[in-house]
Amino acid sequence: MNEVPSVTLGYDGTLPAGAAIEVAARLAPAARARVTYVWAPPFASQALRHRLWHGTAGLNDFVAAVERQGESEARRLAAMGVALAAPYGWQADPVIRRTYGAEGLQLCQIAEESGADLIVVGSRGLAGARAALGSVSDLVVHCATRPVLVVPYPLLDAQRAVLDTGPVLLGWDGTAGAEAARESVAHLFPRRAVVPVHAEDGDHRVDVAIPGLIRVRRTGVHAERGRSVAAALATQAEKSHAAVIAVGSRGRSAARELMLGSVAMATLHHAFRPVLVVPHHGPVGPGGRAVRP
Repeated sequence: MNEVPSVTLGYDGTLPAGAAIEVAARLAPAARARVTYVWAPPFASQALRHRLWHGTAGLNDFVAAVERQGESEARRLAAMGVALAAPYGWQADPVIRRTYGAEGLQLCQIAEESGADLIVVGSRGLAGARAALGSVSDLVVHCATRPVLVVPYPLLDAQRAVLDTGPVLLGWDGTAGAEAARESVAHLFPRRAVVPVHAEDGDHRVDVAIPGLIRVRRTGVHAERGRSVAAALATQAEKSHAAVIAVGSRGRSAARELMLGSVAMATLHHAFRPVLVVPHHGPVGPGGRAVRP
């Protein structure tokens, strides 16, 4: 895969979304980007709706005016996102889409329609008991069929300093999800060094050989495996001055199976740096290993 990657970036005018534009543009400066604003009810801001109500003759006129103003605001915000991308070398295209809810699902659909290689979303960057991605980001990472880069807000200066040249830390366990993540990293960040890392408990050594593999010890009981692996990856990312942590996910998307997997979810909530989550949809062999042709 040598073609230039294409990116669908969700933008809503907030500080986390604006920061995600900068981060994505610095991580993948050659990408073809679409800054996407999905506008949903209530269309137009409260102040504008109040002004429009007192300036229209009836309900139908009011509804029509609100929708016109809402679309105008959406175009302005998408253009703002494009302007934010310009100083970092992205000549992005604005995209707007009206929806009546589930903006995250709509963003996934837009990415599907455009054949995007990557979806980018910002997150609140909270930790511990308050850990949350936000409703849109949460829907995207759970439901997307293509890689998602989640950018926490705010990043520390040390994390921002490595965005231009830092390597990608790849969570590696030899599974199909890890292999899918490795392939995506090679396509999305072809000029980046890749640091594969396997977190193990020290008592059970698994054969997951790959060139350059770093083995790190995780701590914690089995029930906390996701968080303990995520902590080990985050610690190694700090040591390696990694710009991104990449992990594979289970790629499930139906009913109660709507889960990324404990490691991917814990990494998103506790890594405090950009995380690339890559869903896997191909065949899986014994022990979760990728089936290769």
